[in-house]
Amino acid sequence: METGSWNEYLKFFAALLAIVNPVGAIPIFINLTAEQSDADRRKTGTMAAVSVAVILAVVLFTGESVLKFFGVTVGSFRVGGGILILLMAISMLHARVSQVKQTEEEVSDFADRETGGVVPLGTPLLAGPGAISTVILYAQRYSSSLHYAILLAGIVALALLTWLCFRMAPVMAKALGKTGINVFTRIMGLFMAAVGVEFIANGLKQLFPLLG
Repeated sequence: METGSWNEYLKFFAALLAIVNPVGAIPIFINLTAEQSDADRRKTGTMAAVSVAVILAVVLFTGESVLKFFGVTVGSFRVGGGILILLMAISMLHARVSQVKQTEEEVSDFADRETGGVVPLGTPLLAGPGAISTVILYAQRYSSSLHYAILLAGIVALALLTWLCFRMAPVMAKALGKTGINVFTRIMGLFMAAVGVEFIANGLKQLFPLLG
């Protein structure tokens, strides 16, 4: 069966980790669950992690069909997704949460939701447009079942890491401090910027073969 190299899959996981950035989401998670009991906070963290896994898994198996339904070429989606990721990376380089991920209205609305682990934490904060674009673009590279299984394993591993980060959120926040989390977020933003530029470059090559 046709699959990519292990380096490609490691790159997929690293890109997804940088975009989802569960460590950078810890302060937001703590702030949004400040009024919850320890048990409810753990439940919210688990719900957020499960949401990430479910949303990205669904996108993995349906994303390419959605593109075909709307008549969008992979090249165009690469450019659009790359621009989106680049904009998010710029916000992360300033240690801010991009408005693409979460608006102020969604933050304020959280207190009125019993499903806060799904919205806004699970999506759009974690499994947002950038993560969804990345999954779709990597999924379309090969069509074998093994390729999809490996990508799915990467998504599950990311969800487990997200769950662990939220489970240990108070400890990690105290250990890293605001400065440490901001530094980590900026590093992830730099990596995200590189991913975005690569998506744009590859998309332009597909749209304009003469550029290659």
